[in-house]
Amino acid sequence: MPTDVRISIIYYSLTGTVAEIAREMAETAEKEGAEVRLRKVPDAASATEKAAAPAGAAPAGDTVEVPVACVDDLLWADGVLLGSPTRFGNIAGPLKSFLDSLGGAWQKQQLADKVYSGFTATGSLHGGQESTLLALMTSFHHFGGVVVAPGYTSPEKFADGNPYGTAHCTEDRTRPVDDTTRTAARIQASRVVRFARAITAA
Repeated sequence: MPTDVRISIIYYSLTGTVAEIAREMAETAEKEGAEVRLRKVPDAASATEKAAAPAGAAPAGDTVEVPVACVDDLLWADGVLLGSPTRFGNIAGPLKSFLDSLGGAWQKQQLADKVYSGFTATGSLHGGQESTLLALMTSFHHFGGVVVAPGYTSPEKFADGNPYGTAHCTEDRTRPVDDTTRTAARIQASRVVRFARAITAA
């Protein structure tokens, strides 16, 4: 299958949950025929935050092989998936800092007319999943991007119940990424590839 569309999947992950969702999305996008860049945002978590992670939390080294994201990863892409754990119902600081670094590209309108979508993870069931995804969408609108949420476009989406994007609840880091979340990630990645391909071909 030809790689006629380019997808960047960029994430920040402290404990490995968001990274695992990102990998699921990357594998799906590649199966859909996209050329994929999987990228991480540098870990800028404070010593206090790292110390608060329990012994079972995944270390940063789990994604040591993943290249660090840069502005070119957005300029190169036809579609972009951005992932962040929630912090008080908002985007985590490291990903927000990365977004803030895109001002130059934004001023030149180089971020416009691309497909954008978001994903997240929380420690508690009502810990800010939807508000974090909506906060990401605010940036997408400022970019002039085409926001592609998964919606309830597949019967499986009613299982995870989030139309804004893939979101996993770790239940205070005791619940690993499960089949429901993986299915949601695959549906979202496929939808992003499809719409990015359509826009690129237009």
